[in-house]
This record gives sequence, structure tokens and C-alpha cells, in this order.
Amino acid sequence: MRLSLALGAAITFLFPRPSPAPPGVPALIRQFERTYNSAKSLRTNFLETYFDNGKKVRSEAGIAYFSKPGKMRWEYASPEPNLYVVDGKWSWFYVPADHTVTRIRAKQSSDARTPLALLAGEMKVSRLCKRVDAESASGPADPRGVVLRCILRGDEEIAPTGPAAQAIAPSFRSPYALFELNPENGQLLRILVVDSGGTQVEFRFSNWVFDPPLDEARFHFLAPKGVAIIDGNLGDGPISTVQRRAEQP
Repeated sequence: MRLSLALGAAITFLFPRPSPAPPGVPALIRQFERTYNSAKSLRTNFLETYFDNGKKVRSEAGIAYFSKPGKMRWEYASPEPNLYVVDGKWSWFYVPADHTVTRIRAKQSSDARTPLALLAGEMKVSRLCKRVDAESASGPADPRGVVLRCILRGDEEIAPTGPAAQAIAPSFRSPYALFELNPENGQLLRILVVDSGGTQVEFRFSNWVFDPPLDEARFHFLAPKGVAIIDGNLGDGPISTVQRRAEQP
């Protein structure tokens, strides 16, 4: 009896059972949508990192809030305070140190955080992505994660995946986003937004809270006295606001 138990343990050690395969892309998307459709409000910690030509330029951290329909609030605490608010109609980017706030109609914004408005609206990935594939060119940043590549709507070309994507110069690649999800609960772990020039903004999330009580006033912005309001686009590309902050001394 002892011999058979020892033999069984040895076989298990030498030939462990394979880990269950992660769910397929359609099933993972459905789980992701169900997870966030179930909540009317969200809170999460985030770490945002900007890369230029593969070089890390700037990292910022804070707390993000989402409320349906279509409202977001990003409170940046490190390395300096600033604020990004989407009230459903306008997007506001406030830099206290500069005494300025930039605003643009939410539907016209090309900011890197725009894809994340999906969490504050109708949670259908197909509204944002015209195609979603399993990502094979890069692995997950989190050992729990599964990575999906989203070809963003509004782009005329289909970005290649796998080795073909690495063989194409970054300036010729189409804009896309990588979504890293936890297949156990459908929660978003990370999103990486890449523009056509290869510039990247990464958001990592932790401590998701579903349906926290949030005051409606949190999603309205009133410019403090003496702060100049500038009308116009936050930039020309999907990561331009982050780039603008990264380039400041």
C-alpha cells in the first residue's frame, strides 16, 4: 500500500496534470462584459506608464472612478496631483501646477483613456474593437492574465499579430490595444494602448471595487478661481495628453 502511494506521488510529481486551458476569446470577452455590466459604478487603483520608442518616460499613479452612463474621474496623486474628468458631455484635464484646464467634447476626445470609457457605458467590446484575437507576440504582465489584442474601430487597416507584427516597422502598424484579463473572474488587469507610431501607454489596475457609493458631484468639474479654461483637442493622437505631461520638466 505504501509502495503504491509512493509510486503514485512520484508519477504526479514527474508528470503533473496539465493546467486547464484558458477560455477561448469569445468566452473570455463574454465573461469580461458580464463582470462589468453587473456594476453601475467602479473604483480601482491604477498605475499609468508612458513609453516612447520602448523607453519608459513617465509613470503616474492614482485612483480611477467610473459611473454609468459615460462618466469617469481619474485622480492622479503621484508624482504630482492632476485630474481628468469625463462628465458624459465634456472631457476635462486639469493641471493645478499649470493653473489651466483643457476641455473638449467627450465624443471628440482622442485621449489614451478613451477606450476605458467602455467601463462606464454599454459594456460591449464590439463597440470599441472591430476585431479581437488572442495575443501571441507578448505574454501577460500578471501570471494570472490572458492577453487579447483589440483592433480599434475607426482604423482602416488590420494590424497583423504574432511574428508578422514584429517584422513591420512601428510607424506602419495600426493603432490597437492589448487587454489583459483575469480568466477566473473577468476583471481587467492591464490595458496597453499603442498608436500607429508605436508609442505606448500602459494602465495597470488593482483593487477593483464594484458598486461603491459615489456622489454624482464627483463627476462634475468646476474650474477653481483664476484657472484658465482652454478649448480644443487634448491632442492629435490617442496618447497625446500623456505625452504632453511626459515631456514637461
